[in-house]
Amino acid sequence: MRNTVRTEGGTMKRYRSYRSNAGGSNVRRWRVAGIVGVAVVLAGVGLGVANAATSDTVPTVNCPQVAPRLVSVPASAKAEVERNLALLNTQIQEANKRLATSAGQGGPNFVQNAILGPLKDKRASTIDRIAISIGRTAAKPNLPVDSLATCGLNQNGGGNAAPEPTAVAGPSAPATGGANAGNGAANGVPTVNCPTVEDKLPAVPASAQAEIERNLALLDTQIQEANKRLASTVGQGGANFIQNAILGPLEDKRFSTINRMETAIGRAAAKPDLNAEELSTCGLNQ
Repeated sequence: MRNTVRTEGGTMKRYRSYRSNAGGSNVRRWRVAGIVGVAVVLAGVGLGVANAATSDTVPTVNCPQVAPRLVSVPASAKAEVERNLALLNTQIQEANKRLATSAGQGGPNFVQNAILGPLKDKRASTIDRIAISIGRTAAKPNLPVDSLATCGLNQNGGGNAAPEPTAVAGPSAPATGGANAGNGAANGVPTVNCPTVEDKLPAVPASAQAEIERNLALLDTQIQEANKRLASTVGQGGANFIQNAILGPLEDKRFSTINRMETAIGRAAAKPDLNAEELSTCGLNQ
């Protein structure tokens, strides 16, 4: 488009009027937007790769299996053993979560001190309870607790978060005419019959878990000691000997232990009423 302008001297000058450069600006804007879009896509891909690499390099715990070591579990101990095997899996899963949420924290010994060490203590208590529960009515298994409780790391992640089968095999049928030598009741020697406590517990705060496990193991030990006392004192005392010398003292020990468990939970949560009076009273498997 041409425009004419008259100058002061009367002469006429023509010049070309160009349209707005909006079209060129739009082109440049589209080019910039395209470059930014590509950069965002590449950045997103980079972040995805970085995140994938990070998740792949978070270690997971690697623990020995306990269940295959349990050749024959008495029917009376089966439920308790299976609960504790499930607890071993839960402990592994909790340790894996802790590894994931604390990546990069602490010094070189953080994982050992804060995760693997406490996990070993929990596993040792749980494995002890498994052995004790079997030992009440059969030969107590000789489980290498220290090695079974010690876990390592899968440095590249993965691994089995629930390595323990939670169903165990029962005992094989006894030979004809024989009896299980480890079963006192089968040989005419009574054994104590106490209410279970672990299944009555509410959710246990992490800060109380170790103390609760120690006291659950102590309850098992108390039962085992009472059974030994029953076996070693057959025929002794009068009609009230067992009640006065074995079941009465056992009730007192259990009452104190259950109260300690209530107190341990109550430090970090609502204190439960476990009905210690009822749970501490044991009878006999005649």
